[in-house]
Amino acid sequence: MSLPFFKLPLDVPNYPADRYAPLADRVKRLLFTQSDVLFIQAEALLALEAAAVSLARPGLTAINIVTSPYGAYFGAWLKRGGVSVHEVLAEPGQAIARSAVADAINAHPSLDIVAVVHGEGANGALNPLAEIAALVRAKGALLVVDAVASVGAHPLEVDALGIDIAIIGPQKALAGPVGLSAVAVSDRAWREIAKVQDFSPSSLSLAEIKANWLDRGRGALPGTPPPLEFWALEAALDRVEVEGLTNLVARHQRAAKACRAGLRALGIAPWIADDDRASALVTSAPVPPGIDEGALIAAAARLGVPIGRGFGAIEGRLVRLDHTGARAAFGTVLANVVAYGSVLASLGQSVDIGAGAAAVAAVYAAAD
Repeated sequence: MSLPFFKLPLDVPNYPADRYAPLADRVKRLLFTQSDVLFIQAEALLALEAAAVSLARPGLTAINIVTSPYGAYFGAWLKRGGVSVHEVLAEPGQAIARSAVADAINAHPSLDIVAVVHGEGANGALNPLAEIAALVRAKGALLVVDAVASVGAHPLEVDALGIDIAIIGPQKALAGPVGLSAVAVSDRAWREIAKVQDFSPSSLSLAEIKANWLDRGRGALPGTPPPLEFWALEAALDRVEVEGLTNLVARHQRAAKACRAGLRALGIAPWIADDDRASALVTSAPVPPGIDEGALIAAAARLGVPIGRGFGAIEGRLVRLDHTGARAAFGTVLANVVAYGSVLASLGQSVDIGAGAAAVAAVYAAAD
């Protein structure tokens, strides 16, 4: 069903040119970085591709940590630019082990780039970013981090970790717009980008954005910036700053803790057993043998609760209970656990719905 015409946001006022630089500085503060922040006028998948193709050139060696299809995409883009890419693969739907990353790094005397997704929206995994960053710093390689599904839900201090390129999208924990993303680029990363043969004009060229925006004093953005997206990002950052970043992260952490406690009380082990390797954005729950994923999701939808499919190699094997942004709250987490449990019960599984609900409530009661 489409929205009534009168509810559509028509004639949105232009976003003033003198607000772009202050908005970028607010993103810098959110990321605890002095790196340059660029706006990418598209959803974060394009920003990820822009980072890859802006770095990629023949002669470079990269380790690409793959814990979902998004990591695989990044490796493919690097390869397309002539980079020798060595992939470190996690078990399906799981976080990468530090030891696997360490072994891969030690196996390459010369290493230029390490790329990793911090939090996985596709399967609920959380990679050990601080441990990986320490390994990369010791090697002297560039560290590229997809932080789209972790910013605002997990601590993320870009400069302290030594991240050279961080890509974020505001649509998840920050509860912002989908059609706008941002990239933080360190001085060291800019020096490497400058070695790539110029391929502008291109919306994928970070070097072109640097030349046409950063180097011109961060005034008017080139092209036709979408005003609604920038106003929405400003509003999202307003909300984050009012709540406080520490409180926002804590709210997501509490939601994940409650959701996982609820699943265990139902009698269901979360897909990711280790709490420290689980995202605070979504909690992955298994699809029991003999149950169709689509039927489970459809039955939950009839209860008014949206449950997401697994994405990639684990499709059909897990579902995702979403507690992102405004959904990182008691009511949503409780509805997720009760709906998932109720559907399993209706399909013949033995679950304790009352215990699941009580476990969710206990986590929130303890937080008060």
